[in-house]
Amino acid sequence: MSQLKEAGFEYYQLKNKLQYQGMDEDLEKLTKAFDHLPSDEYAPHLNRYRRYARALIMPRTHEVKWLPETKIEGKDYYEYFQGSFNPEYMGEYRRFPALTKESMNNRLLEEIIRFDFKETFWMREDALMPFHAGIHFVKLLVENEDDTAVSSPNNLHQDGEPFTFAHLIRRNNIKGAMNAISIPEHRGKMPEDVADSEITTSFYLEEPLESYSVYDPLVTHYVGEVEKGNEAGTGERSAILIDFQPTVIADPDQIRSMHGDTSKMIYV
Repeated sequence: MSQLKEAGFEYYQLKNKLQYQGMDEDLEKLTKAFDHLPSDEYAPHLNRYRRYARALIMPRTHEVKWLPETKIEGKDYYEYFQGSFNPEYMGEYRRFPALTKESMNNRLLEEIIRFDFKETFWMREDALMPFHAGIHFVKLLVENEDDTAVSSPNNLHQDGEPFTFAHLIRRNNIKGAMNAISIPEHRGKMPEDVADSEITTSFYLEEPLESYSVYDPLVTHYVGEVEKGNEAGTGERSAILIDFQPTVIADPDQIRSMHGDTSKMIYV
């Protein structure tokens, strides 16, 4: 049994697991994509930058198919929703600028998505349909000594998706960004407010493609604030976050399109 299945989290070094000719070049291209991330419009004061995309993973073949973007005023976006799982955006849809086509076509990104998905496990009825993957490019950037960059939500939390994987792309000239894993009962707390015996583990991601995963029902997880390091220039922590959830045939009572309010419905 995998550690992810037994304990709800697992650590990986994907450089040792994904090997193919041209991988270093693909990693360099992914790294450069973080140079041009737009500011998170929902928290511009928190020094957070991001892009996002949604894809489907086909059962058995593990083929990755990118879902169409939403176009608003000539720009491409994807919608994101966490229901009640992010207290900072409770019940709120957010829209993030789409990943570039170059990033979507990057072989290494597809290999990472496929590797992650093969680590997941599902009830048989959940595996009848394609699976949804949400792919986040997130950069925490600090330019001045007094700057702080913050992830969302800034506490021990669950994401609302069954599985989330985090892959470090670049860590440079920063302090902080400690990762912590705890139990579900401590959702909403800060790690320093939890007894040491109930912090399952804490660690730092430092090398490119150093990664970890969580199975949401069994754990809470956290990444700490980022501050500038001692060297000249900016500080940065860039990571790819990938979450998975099933696209099952839902209970009709849970389908909002069955509620009868046609004024809010659209043609697709």
